[in-house]
Amino acid sequence: MDSDFMANNTKLHVVMFPWLAFGHIMPFFELSKFISQKGHKISFVSTPRNIDRLPRLPLHLVSLITLVKISLPKVEGLPESAEATMDISNEDMPYLKKAFCGMETGLTRFLEESRPDWIIYDFTPHWLPPIAVRLGISRATFRAVSAWFLAFFGPSETMMNGLDERKKVEDFMIPPKWVRFKTKVAYRRYEARWFVGSTQKNDSEFSDAYVNGKIIDGSEVILLRHCREFEPDWLKLLEELHHKPVIPVGLMLPQLEENDNESWVSIKTWLDNQNMEAVVYVALGSELTLSQDQLNELALGLELSGVPFFWALRKPSQAGKSSSVDLPEGFEERIKGQGMVWKSWAPQLNILSHASVGSFLTHCGWSSIIEGLTFGHPLIALPFVVDQGLNARVIADKQVEIEIPKNDEDGSYTRSSVSNSIKLVMVESGGKKIRGNAKEIREIFGD
Repeated sequence: MDSDFMANNTKLHVVMFPWLAFGHIMPFFELSKFISQKGHKISFVSTPRNIDRLPRLPLHLVSLITLVKISLPKVEGLPESAEATMDISNEDMPYLKKAFCGMETGLTRFLEESRPDWIIYDFTPHWLPPIAVRLGISRATFRAVSAWFLAFFGPSETMMNGLDERKKVEDFMIPPKWVRFKTKVAYRRYEARWFVGSTQKNDSEFSDAYVNGKIIDGSEVILLRHCREFEPDWLKLLEELHHKPVIPVGLMLPQLEENDNESWVSIKTWLDNQNMEAVVYVALGSELTLSQDQLNELALGLELSGVPFFWALRKPSQAGKSSSVDLPEGFEERIKGQGMVWKSWAPQLNILSHASVGSFLTHCGWSSIIEGLTFGHPLIALPFVVDQGLNARVIADKQVEIEIPKNDEDGSYTRSSVSNSIKLVMVESGGKKIRGNAKEIREIFGD
């Protein structure tokens, strides 16, 4: 099997089954469009509410991509109408995973009736590969994460054994022993606690590490949102770890389209009045909830920098729960003329493509990194959990990013560290190299 496994003249039926997070759903959706453009038929499976939240399909692909709704079972502890990570708090995540496993019956019935050629699935449904084997369906797992994050877990048998001898926080603060090339990929202490937690069983009965290993072990191919032109050593390492083909499907940037949305018109009007490359765009993803202290220090750091900023501060809906986290008193009044805080949906690609944007303050999700570097913007990194810290280390090593200093023990940061990082990237002579490198790397990310 090679990277042309879907490139011959045979027209295939491919089922796509992403995890219930839009940071996963959207890359699966983009991959669906890419595959269907080759003439293959796609069945894109998710829950009713998530399907309804997808963007419209391009007209020329409507006949090739079928959107399939399978209901999410009710699970005690999961808020009513919650069908994606953006609808819940972190504490509810185990219940969403348990409900996702409950989609097994509906998905199995669909596969038995439709008998597709391939099924491409995410990191969660460990029960799915055996079903596909029984039905004679070829199997691939698609990961919309960086290659180094997946490699950090190690071989699939190590994942299924609870990451073997790595049990302490300190074990994750150094590169794994199987990485034999030079790298700075390692967690800070406050980040490593999450990784230790990934080895613990949760309400879905299995640890994240076990599920991850089980999925890879049961797959014939690993598809990755990556390209060989950027950090290729990690792709080779993954093939050595898992003894199966690892196929980079490209960085898959969504197409930038004309936007006459009312929100974008208002945002564009503000950006049009700013100087060229003068604005810091601030966005920490749709699912991260900052504590009051974290929000305060970020806000006051933006203000202290004196640099123009546009902050997309969309709080997660958390299934109707109200949040008590608020901006500092008088902040919005004081920053009039310097910045704008936008509290509803913001079209990130349109904003990043605007000539007035000069840098991107990001949580370092892989999708956000790709989008920022596609437009040649230097990054100001504020990572929190999961893969974000590892991503920040790699991108900083490429000298296209400054990571905001944090307390190694608890991950806290100060308004001064935020302000100083912004000024370094945006206005000081020391940031000139970072700004230039970001423009150069656009040749890879923007291609």
